Amino acid sequence: MLPVLFLAHGSPMIAIEDSPYGDFLDRLGQSLGTPRAVIIFSAHWESAIQAVSEVNAYETIYDFGGFPPELYRISYPARGDLDLSHGIEKLLADAGVPFRAEKDRGLDHGAWTLLKRVYPQADVPVIEMSVNAALAPSQQMAVGRALASLREDVLIVGSGVTVHNFGLLSARGDQQVQQAVRQFEDWLEKQLIEWNVDALLHYEVMAPYAHLAVPPQAREHFAPLFYVLGAVEQPQSVAILHKSWLWQVMANTAYQFS
Repeated sequence: MLPVLFLAHGSPMIAIEDSPYGDFLDRLGQSLGTPRAVIIFSAHWESAIQAVSEVNAYETIYDFGGFPPELYRISYPARGDLDLSHGIEKLLADAGVPFRAEKDRGLDHGAWTLLKRVYPQADVPVIEMSVNAALAPSQQMAVGRALASLREDVLIVGSGVTVHNFGLLSARGDQQVQQAVRQFEDWLEKQLIEWNVDALLHYEVMAPYAHLAVPPQAREHFAPLFYVLGAVEQPQSVAILHKSWLWQVMANTAYQFS
């Protein structure tokens, strides 16, 4: 049974820059081994109905601007797995989850910047899946729960950011702001380790400074966590694989549920 991961994708520069988080991602693939495939829920693919990629070979999507030219020269030629895509669709149908197949979309930077570091040879098939930030966390978990049986040989990953608020960048030097977002991340870590699902489902009213860490306009970056939590069911262990801060106020956190 493979673990389930939540990985922060932070800045697109993680694909090429030398950083502690990039170094961690380089080592992660070696520790995980080679799964049959990766299913990745990306915060940068939003849809009202659950979308499942049905792609033989992905193009690399550069859905960002203002970065160095070398970042736009990166290609991640991942392939898909149509049999697995169809299997996912059957599991969703059996669970009563509406879905649609996406046959043309490439990999967005919520997926390829991470995978470029974890599986740099692009030799592991990828199924990208959308998120819907308008769903209740319990509904997001239901999507992940439908896929739990695939963990035998498939790695399920949520790609987002637990503390993601561009509005805080202008105050990133403010120690009170830094302390506030760290209190939120510490609360989240505690609830995950103790597997306090009820608190997690009600994080907006129970977590300190939730309105700063997960503002309404950035819920899509928190949503992937709930999708993968659904695939976990009852973990035997919860590990914080990496914890650092981007620009002092954005979390580069990686969680593993085994």
